Amino acid sequence: MRIDQLLLATALTVMLAGCAAPRATGDLGVVVERASGSLTLVETTNQTLLKRIKGLGDLSHASVVYSRDERFAYVFGRDGGLTKVDMLSGRITARTIQSGNSIGGAISQDGSLVAVSNYEPGGVKVFDARTLELVADIPATYGEEGQLSKVVGLVDAPGQRFVFSLFDAGEIWVADLSQPDQPQITRFKDIGREPYDALITPDGRHYIAGLFGEDGLAMLDLWHPEQGVRRILDHYGRGEQKLPVYKMPHLEGWAIAGDYAFVPAVGRHEVLIIDVDTWQEVDRIKVHGQPVFVMGRPDGREVWVNYAFPDNDTVQIIDTVSMQIADTLKPGKGVLHMEFTPRGEHLWMSVRDEDVVRVYDTRTRREIANLPADKPSGIFFTARAHRIGL
Repeated sequence: MRIDQLLLATALTVMLAGCAAPRATGDLGVVVERASGSLTLVETTNQTLLKRIKGLGDLSHASVVYSRDERFAYVFGRDGGLTKVDMLSGRITARTIQSGNSIGGAISQDGSLVAVSNYEPGGVKVFDARTLELVADIPATYGEEGQLSKVVGLVDAPGQRFVFSLFDAGEIWVADLSQPDQPQITRFKDIGREPYDALITPDGRHYIAGLFGEDGLAMLDLWHPEQGVRRILDHYGRGEQKLPVYKMPHLEGWAIAGDYAFVPAVGRHEVLIIDVDTWQEVDRIKVHGQPVFVMGRPDGREVWVNYAFPDNDTVQIIDTVSMQIADTLKPGKGVLHMEFTPRGEHLWMSVRDEDVVRVYDTRTRREIANLPADKPSGIFFTARAHRIGL
């Protein structure tokens, strides 16, 4: 090739590269459109809708985790579907129907395994994150007759472990997947009636399951599992009139800010404040309705709370220094989910009944953008890839 031809070829290559500049993943995310079984791919810097991704099945209770490089989203559908989505191309790259009814999942510490918790049949299935090939099947059997329990509250934990609760059995299991084809299961029995959801603290130490069948929470210290499961807050609703529960709180939406955890009280118009050193209740805040998500801003300075029907048109903001309600917003009917941008300057909020996602400036608490969406619910940003339990 002559020098002039080489220079021309090089110039064309540079020009074409400039026309198709590569996109990074750090400011991307997805909004679940539950009615249509779709995801909307979004970028947060400019509050932009990039692409709608269809064909993900029943997303009525969908959740999402990300690969460690943020390139791929793993979507857990209520119909048992596990779908792998390429965040750069906006395409489905793999999909499997792995059960009849599932309720969420997690990705392992090293990003190589994806686990799904199932209602039907009860248990956990673990897949190769690259291919979605089945690696391990862990049936949630309990009792002398070997019944199968619904599995809830599945999270990842340090040490290539997954932790989850058995709703029907009243148990917590820790599954060590260091050798994926030979999972090692540690079972903790008699933790309380009907654990319905759970969280793991941001440092990966404490796994806490909420109990629907009785007052209180069940806590397992993963640094000292030999101490067994400890009951905390077993008195918070005792002796008080129970209210109808319109929607169970999402425990992965609890806020831990500084020395305190801010916890939704089941069926009550209260947020409980817990000292995370002693795990004792120190205060309660009366709020507008039954809390669903209690979300801490990344700097811990504020907690934003949304509510179950019929109060789901309201969001309140708690100041974590004064422990008082600092503001009340009325975004519209059907506020289902909230997600802070990684450093907390904005909050995205799905408003299902108005088919819109609203974006708020967290400093001014004013709406700065609204984006159309078809019955939006969960909002999941790629920054979750780097946080334990999300």
